[in-house]
Amino acid sequence: FSSGSDVTVTGIDFLKSQNGPQHHTDAYNIKNLVVRRGQPFLIQLSFSRELMASDKLSVRFGIGEKPMKIRGTLLSLNPRREQELGGWQISIVKNSGKECLLSVTSSPSAPVGKYTLNVKVGTSLYKPEDGVVYLLFNPWCQDDNVFLDDEAQRKEYVLNDTGCIYTGSAYSIYSRPWNFGQFEEFILDACMYLLDKSEIKLGDRRDPVVVSRAMSALVNANDDSGVLLGNWSGNYSNGTSPLDWIGSVAILQQYYKTQKPVCYGQCWVFAGVLCTVMRCLGIPSRCTSNFNSAHDTDENLRVDIYLNEYGEKLNSMSFDSVWNFHVWNDVWMKRTDMMVGFSGWQAIDATPQERSQGIFRCGPSPLNAVRQGDVYLPFDSKFVFAEVNADKVYWLVKKVDGKEKFFRLSTETQGIGVNISTKAVGEDKRQDITWEYKYPEGSEQERQAMQRACSFIRPSGLMPRAHFASGRPMGEEAPLEVLHQTVFKSGLKIEIISTAALYPGNPLELAITVKTSTPGSWSINLVGSCQLQCYTGKVEASLGHIQETILLEGKSEKQIPLKIAPDAYMKTLASVEDEVLVHITAIAEVQETGDKLTQEMTTRFDYPPITIQMPETAKLNQDFKCAFTFKNKLTVPLDNCKLLVEGLGLFKLTTFDEGDLQPGRIMKAEIVCTPTRVGQQKIVAKLIAAQVKGISAEKAITITE
Repeated sequence: FSSGSDVTVTGIDFLKSQNGPQHHTDAYNIKNLVVRRGQPFLIQLSFSRELMASDKLSVRFGIGEKPMKIRGTLLSLNPRREQELGGWQISIVKNSGKECLLSVTSSPSAPVGKYTLNVKVGTSLYKPEDGVVYLLFNPWCQDDNVFLDDEAQRKEYVLNDTGCIYTGSAYSIYSRPWNFGQFEEFILDACMYLLDKSEIKLGDRRDPVVVSRAMSALVNANDDSGVLLGNWSGNYSNGTSPLDWIGSVAILQQYYKTQKPVCYGQCWVFAGVLCTVMRCLGIPSRCTSNFNSAHDTDENLRVDIYLNEYGEKLNSMSFDSVWNFHVWNDVWMKRTDMMVGFSGWQAIDATPQERSQGIFRCGPSPLNAVRQGDVYLPFDSKFVFAEVNADKVYWLVKKVDGKEKFFRLSTETQGIGVNISTKAVGEDKRQDITWEYKYPEGSEQERQAMQRACSFIRPSGLMPRAHFASGRPMGEEAPLEVLHQTVFKSGLKIEIISTAALYPGNPLELAITVKTSTPGSWSINLVGSCQLQCYTGKVEASLGHIQETILLEGKSEKQIPLKIAPDAYMKTLASVEDEVLVHITAIAEVQETGDKLTQEMTTRFDYPPITIQMPETAKLNQDFKCAFTFKNKLTVPLDNCKLLVEGLGLFKLTTFDEGDLQPGRIMKAEIVCTPTRVGQQKIVAKLIAAQVKGISAEKAITITE
């Protein structure tokens, strides 16, 4: 009589050192086995005796609270039964002595998440410790909906845990280093916690469309006590200022530990964290920055900008605004929920701006749909289309007999949605992806896309929509016109530049050039103003203006200087907690023809650099030193300086409080690094003071065995 009844499992080896590299999951800082779906992984079982042909063996994977076979949340795999179950397969690779090597392949459309593994042999059930296996999306697997057929892109969009986010303004784009840190301790668990919190049905966790949409809602705290609380008020005293983060790790770790929203985020922080969550779960993702982004509360593809007689922007009137930049994410996936032609990159956005089906979330919206003007396609394509395609209409607000009157100045059809940027694949360069969002400005295809979009968007007449313009005019709505750039008889053009570097503490030296290009004598009334504003377009201070009349003959030009003394802006700079930008607006009116033209320019301040000194290479687990130096080359002291540094795989986020730094003084800080991972690692440094918010630096080092 066979002794088949007494066989038991005595141990299990998840063979992490073999499975990890095969599945591109060896970087995750977690004890458990992490594998990707649709790809075989090995496990080795040890038994109390050799396994016989008559011994009944089943390996079970269960997901969720109560795994059940009938719901497909419990998979009982028997290596001796050839048929596959729910697309999963198992086979015996090698059975020798008391050891048995098994190969398991999950379905390429299995729900992602945490599976509990146990083994039944004969009558005994074995539940290993660390028996939880994490199953992720698999961009390396052809049958997975997130399959990405390019190794360099997979390395960047799934495996790169550092990168940068483009901010600043269209005229002065600057890259802000960001540590995504998807492999750091607790980050994967935080993402699993978010999946559970999302209440997505287990069956829907197989679908990257559903998962990415749910995560765009959960990264903001608006409806569901998600990860980050947004704050654009300028007061961050009871939390961390959005400008003080240099990566997602501290945010997600704090959220996972406290399970309460982390304070505070603005758009690039939301995008950085959502990118971490997507890459962590295995969905290819990138951070996308849109310059001159329209935040139009009415989906009428128009942003109204109100100016006073000096050309100063009026904050209080606008419903809608143009942000200097806005950052969201693109994620890569097949869209099986709609007709062919909309797979590939999809925009998702975690910054809470508008509700989508009742919740603050946005996307996934196919870039192809946005490009072609198919704005009715799910999800939120209308909103994304407006962000990159709206027109700007300038209005002059004048008091006439004590009442405010509106005069339409000019229309700008090409200023919104420019220089759309993301980090290039495999190098620290900016890649312009505007063409993926829109056809070239002024091309026939672009006009068709615009007209197509307009046919789906509720029309609104060309009336100013100021707060006190008592809402909507009653009666007939004018059909939505496709606005055209204004063309002038005089060939009037305006250019705005800075004539010297804009260092805080120095005078701001700016210039407005007025040009005409057609025969005739032209008298031009010019007003120009300079203001400080936040990236959302909110004016913080008006610094000064010029007003003069210029005479130009035929094809000629004249440059008018606009100079702002330091004491006009330094107080504001030191008292505002946000990074402020210099914003110049000019209005020119040709007396002979009544032509009016408005031009705006926004640029950032210039700053002295931080230098990072360290060796080019180092050995695993062998300490090395890294030194940070900053010289205050400005003419003003920097109050309350803080240096923030982080090096993934080298050292944890560290803050040095450096106090006040007088002009000409040098600040030095040093940190001891212990490399825990091989390959290229990056160190990021950021300096924050009352007067400056935007100084950062990064440097890479190669760690070898």
